[in-house]
Amino acid sequence: MLIKIKKLKENAKLPTYGSDFSAGADLYAAIDEPITIEPGQTEFISTGIAAEIPENYAGLVYARSGLACKKGLAPANKVGVIDSDYRGEIKVALHNHSQLPQTVESGERIAQLVVTPFLKCEYAEADELSETVRGTGGFGSTGK
Repeated sequence: MLIKIKKLKENAKLPTYGSDFSAGADLYAAIDEPITIEPGQTEFISTGIAAEIPENYAGLVYARSGLACKKGLAPANKVGVIDSDYRGEIKVALHNHSQLPQTVESGERIAQLVVTPFLKCEYAEADELSETVRGTGGFGSTGK
């Protein structure tokens, strides 16, 4: 599948895959100067790109495990959603979960993009739902 990418900044990089079997393509910071994120704070990091996600697909922006584990930086909203009709710049709201200030450099990989199909559902109010073995058990009710 071809995803059209428009560079909005001179220093923007197209998303790239780390290996032949990577599910997510790396997104890169396209910033004019390093940005320091203080502990417990969130900063919007520009990627300098816009994408044309096909209809009935969504672009999901996930954390990069290395950045999250080594620097404590991960998307503040956990998973960002890029709708197929959005044509603006992709930005990543990086949150610093660590106890130290962390600096993001231009060209650094800051998140990963997974393009995936989705189902558009209709929602209808109901007085009753079908019975299941699990029932209403949630939040750890199926195991230790």
